[in-house]
Amino acid sequence: MLPVVLRGQRGHALMLHGPAAAGQFELALAVAQAWLCEAPRADATACGRCAACTLVHSRTHPDLRVLVPEALAETLGWVLPSEGDAASSKAKPSKDIRVEALRAAIEFAQQTSSRGRAQVVLIHPAERMNAVSANALLKVLEEPPGQARFILCTGAPDRLLPTLRSRCQLVPLPSVPRDQALAWLGEQGVESPEVLLDAAGGLPLAAFELHRQGVRPEAWTRLPRALAAGEVGAVAGWSVPMLVDALNRCCEDGLRLAVGGTPRYFAPQAWAGLQPRLAPMLAWHAELKRVARHDEHPWHAGLATESLVSSASRALHCAE
Repeated sequence: MLPVVLRGQRGHALMLHGPAAAGQFELALAVAQAWLCEAPRADATACGRCAACTLVHSRTHPDLRVLVPEALAETLGWVLPSEGDAASSKAKPSKDIRVEALRAAIEFAQQTSSRGRAQVVLIHPAERMNAVSANALLKVLEEPPGQARFILCTGAPDRLLPTLRSRCQLVPLPSVPRDQALAWLGEQGVESPEVLLDAAGGLPLAAFELHRQGVRPEAWTRLPRALAAGEVGAVAGWSVPMLVDALNRCCEDGLRLAVGGTPRYFAPQAWAGLQPRLAPMLAWHAELKRVARHDEHPWHAGLATESLVSSASRALHCAE
């Protein structure tokens, strides 16, 4: 995929788009490294050995600026630059890309390259910019500085300004064939990779993240029946956002089954003995939508978990 993107590049700004966990950030970082590499290979990919590549790997390249929400930085393994008192405050990490950070990146892009290759700004996920940030970026994309290049990653291009999309070269990320995804997950030590791949909606990186978070295939397969029985212990140790995400997937499968469809995130045997009914599933779905808007709220995790499992039990109990 990387050589194809590099060979097909026509402008100063790329927009990589696909499912939220399809690897946009990893691909964008590889593109940025290729642009900054001082000894690129014949296919234009980075050599991985020069000083520039070493700086990118150590997250210290002076000509690369990465903008990600504070809440995502640790997950992505990217340390954001200190912002004085804001960095040391006890404020909750932001889920959005800050306007101040974007303005600083625009100023950075207008400077002269330190190592003579390019100035690269990577924004992930781009839909986390607010209207003020997007308009500020739009201005610099209309008249880009000499060596500046931009990479925007997004799982929701329709949420971005049409004028912003029109100034970027759109690069869709294809889905990974299932056999390749399963092979890769197996190489990473994931047991029963087909279970977690289904749990992640067919996205191998998301499946690996579930594995990293400690979700075991047998526990995932048993989840619908455990929720129906009100077993809080089945999700012990899960964060509230992680639990809400899993419940949404369970609810979606329940809705599919209620209208005669097939489940997407769970194997059919996971629903053995359960026959979801449409009305309770719709009510549960509406409740989960309300909860999802506040899943980062600093409430007591234990009480929130008990409440969420109780709601799931009420909806799924009607399926028994």
